[in-house]
Amino acid sequence: KQVQVVIDILENELIEKYPDILGILLCDQTTKKNIFWATENYEHLGESYKFNSEILPDLITGENGNVIMPRVHKDKIVQLSRSKEMAEVFTPSWICNTQNNLVDNSWFGTEGVFNKEIVLKNGSKSWETTKEKIVFPKGKTWQDYVRDTRLEITCGEAPYLVSRYDTTTGAFIAIENRIGLLDRKLRVVNENLDSKNEWLKAVETAYKSTYGFEWQGDSLLLAREALLITFIENFTYKFETEPTLETIQNIVRIISWNIWQMDGLKGVIPNSCKDEFIEISDFFETKTEIKKCKGCATQNIKFHNGIYCTIMDWDIEKPIKFISLLEK
Repeated sequence: KQVQVVIDILENELIEKYPDILGILLCDQTTKKNIFWATENYEHLGESYKFNSEILPDLITGENGNVIMPRVHKDKIVQLSRSKEMAEVFTPSWICNTQNNLVDNSWFGTEGVFNKEIVLKNGSKSWETTKEKIVFPKGKTWQDYVRDTRLEITCGEAPYLVSRYDTTTGAFIAIENRIGLLDRKLRVVNENLDSKNEWLKAVETAYKSTYGFEWQGDSLLLAREALLITFIENFTYKFETEPTLETIQNIVRIISWNIWQMDGLKGVIPNSCKDEFIEISDFFETKTEIKKCKGCATQNIKFHNGIYCTIMDWDIEKPIKFISLLEK
């Protein structure tokens, strides 16, 4: 039970400690409603837990405080059914690390910047964190690194972005040994800034340049919570005090825009494409014709009749359609 206390973010505690935060974490910035379940795993709990139902705070707090939990704590049967139906696969942290290292090898033009990959005595794979302050290549600064855009597609609980715990074993990972794309940005900020205001500004930039999308509402909430708690943990680690509610709300607003619910193949809110029924009348009778979604019929991402997801372009502080980025 001890591990769960550390890694499972309890919604009841969130509501108690940080009023209003859960409301923002559940907000879908495209529809201005809440994110929805988008899975049948909770239907046995009643009408409000059906596939298309919004996730409301009271459905996952109070007596329902244990409804949403990380995959590592989910019943094995549920894990298997989600793997089969939704291709939900959880990647061990060492694999996330290896792949994230490839991104950094390319960015830095050298290997082993944040850590060295190792094999343990028992044959399992891990990493050894570099202790020295990160050195940046000629012509690039630590600010460039913090600003560089990163996106985790179909992010699940976002293990490539933040690595608070190994998603397969549930083992907690100390801040200085984390390997997520956002964790690395935060390490760089921690190493380079000591003034609280400058630190907060740089961390805000790190969050604004880190994105992820996910189909299933419960995983999406877990991902958003993980990014929030990562912020609180880093602030506390750096300044030995908790951040104010105002700074937390600011980060949570960014998270609710940058980690969003989407059907990655279509660029729309999951299951929002609809068949249209058109009535055609002549002298004798009225016929109903079904007009299918053109995007679904032609597999063309530009022609869906569903709700296209918007994300924030933080440079201009205006929402843009996610699919508009695919043309760049």
